[in-house]
Amino acid sequence: MKSHHESHYELHHQPHHILDDARLIDKKSHRLRLRVFARRGLMYSLALSMAILFLGGAGFWFIDPQITRFGDGLWLAFTTAATVGYGDLVPSTHASKVFAVVVVLFGLAVLSLVTASMAAIFVETEERDIERELMREIRALRGEVAEIRQQLSRRSATD
Repeated sequence: MKSHHESHYELHHQPHHILDDARLIDKKSHRLRLRVFARRGLMYSLALSMAILFLGGAGFWFIDPQITRFGDGLWLAFTTAATVGYGDLVPSTHASKVFAVVVVLFGLAVLSLVTASMAAIFVETEERDIERELMREIRALRGEVAEIRQQLSRRSATD
């Protein structure tokens, strides 16, 4: 039969698996929220880019007398926002040139958001792989520590 001291020692020197599990669950739920946010961020960024292209196309169609079709306005908005500028369609008035500057600035901002969202998804995947490997190593170390404790308790029992 174990003495009060031995029971007390075992109780307070065992690994705190419940606390570790709670931390792990909290970390996993945090990562899930980040993953959902990153994917939503990508979807929101793509939706925002489509809205900017649509509004840019409508703006060029409305402002520039050389743009007679909505499709041409969309094309000009796309080539302007992407900073490609093929030259087949160009802003022809001062107002449409100022509008082109606004479309470029919004286009660059949204492109940055899309790029950041995609990078977050890739980084999160890599972090998850690293975390899995670390958890495997921690489990192995816990097993080794438990084995060492058993060996020590056997030795102290025989002494």
